[in-house]
Amino acid sequence: MDVIPAIDLLNGQCVRLYQGDYERSQVFGDDPVAVARRWETTGAASLHVVDLDGAKEGTPINHDAIAAIVRAIEIPVQVGGGLRDRDRVKQLFDLGVSRAIVGTIAVEQPELVAHLCEEYPEQIIVGIDARQGRVATRGWLETSELAATDLARQAADWGAAAVVYTDIHRDGTLSGPNLDALRALASAIDVPAIASGGIGSVSNLLSLLALEPIGVCGAIVGRALYTGDIDLAEALRAVGPNRWQDVPPDIGSSTFA
Repeated sequence: MDVIPAIDLLNGQCVRLYQGDYERSQVFGDDPVAVARRWETTGAASLHVVDLDGAKEGTPINHDAIAAIVRAIEIPVQVGGGLRDRDRVKQLFDLGVSRAIVGTIAVEQPELVAHLCEEYPEQIIVGIDARQGRVATRGWLETSELAATDLARQAADWGAAAVVYTDIHRDGTLSGPNLDALRALASAIDVPAIASGGIGSVSNLLSLLALEPIGVCGAIVGRALYTGDIDLAEALRAVGPNRWQDVPPDIGSSTFA
């Protein structure tokens, strides 16, 4: 299982929200490039970046920071936040981003997302952010009537490369992923599912291994890496795709001031 470190950008800084609340953000660093290099050096195989300003405003805001991250590291970078039209998606790919994560337009403009999946095969991820089983949009500020599992099925039909499922009520809480919701979603689709939200320990990651056979292929980890509740090198040794092999030793505490 891939362990994917997350960098959430707000006002150019690395932050984490609590349950998606912009008023309850905590800054973990003011140099996103340094953070990205750290995760790459520690052994991450890919990186997950979210433009929180972009998600809220409806258009990418942290373009320069994302460009700097992509230039600074060699591992693939997937990016989401504020991607509401084709031009914004193309801009990311022009920067060298590996995959684009779309969320709001998957609900509001499904035909566009279907076309994007066709135009950029294996490069479009559908981000499904759920609040009590319903899909939230526009930076988690609005909640639709669409069930998360129904959107996942649509994403699979469009040919999405993967689906990222985030339980908003778990996000930033370190209380563990919503295994029941993940199991239901992954069982309903034939494309890979990536878990996000609430992962707070290596034990949480180990619990996700039981869902690998039904298609849960990765876990996005954010706050726990920054607080030190999860050591990335240890997590990779425990559940990573090369978990039977050695990974680079830890290069120091993963806690960020």
